[in-house]
Amino acid sequence: MSGTASEYILTVSCPDAVGIVYAVSGFLAERSCNIIDSAQFGDRGTNLFFLRIHFSAEASGPSQAELQAAFAEQVAERFGMTWKLHDAGRRQRVLIMVSKFGHCLNDLLYRYRTGYLPIEIPAIVSNHRDFYQLAAWHNIPFHYLPVNNDSKAQQEARLLEIAEQEKIDLVVLARYMQVLSPALCERMAGRVINIHHSFLPSFKGAKPYHQAHARGVKLIGATAHYVTSNLDEGPIIEQEAERVDHTMTPDDLVAIGRDIENIVLARAVRYHVEHRVLLNGGRTVVFK
Repeated sequence: MSGTASEYILTVSCPDAVGIVYAVSGFLAERSCNIIDSAQFGDRGTNLFFLRIHFSAEASGPSQAELQAAFAEQVAERFGMTWKLHDAGRRQRVLIMVSKFGHCLNDLLYRYRTGYLPIEIPAIVSNHRDFYQLAAWHNIPFHYLPVNNDSKAQQEARLLEIAEQEKIDLVVLARYMQVLSPALCERMAGRVINIHHSFLPSFKGAKPYHQAHARGVKLIGATAHYVTSNLDEGPIIEQEAERVDHTMTPDDLVAIGRDIENIVLARAVRYHVEHRVLLNGGRTVVFK
């Protein structure tokens, strides 16, 4: 293979049928494309089929636009596919939103700087000023957008302006403690990831870890999911849990919970930007 070969990621979901993998792999082989890795899943409950293929194409071969046009006509239409062909070398542009808890923001920025997260971060947005210096240290523009009940519509309009100006692919709510409007959730469906503790719906409101401690919970965790208009009920991308015991204080639980939130959110963002997450109704298929 040429050293200047281009790499792509093809994601597919469609009604399950005989010959899908054969048709896709044959299409790629006919164009001298080399499959680097492939993952597939057939959901017997919904009768839907999901596929992710990472492949390379020789420099002398078809362009991305030519591959897309031919695939749409020769394969996708035949199987009724919902599909996308991504340039594997393009880093997605991620906007991070945060309020007053900075552990997830700090963790994402560290993973970004060290190359663990293959993304670009052109903007950080917050309804507080607490982390403008952290953003400045990373040379990332910081946008202070305060919000209250009367200014919510204007604040979200400004948020959308920033997202459009910066060509944002994904918004990450890194402990952003404001509820997005249904209109914004609809407009950015599948492009906003949130993180929260996994005590919902049992322990809502203030100090959930203190509530959990009072109940003597033995397992705590975190959930990363896509944001929908149904609060904290969007399709789940990733979760993790850790056992705790009676010797731990509420502050101990908070510290453990924050560590888990960091890990879970970073995984969810990575899975998304590597095009490993496919929506399956109210659930997700995650090819790890």
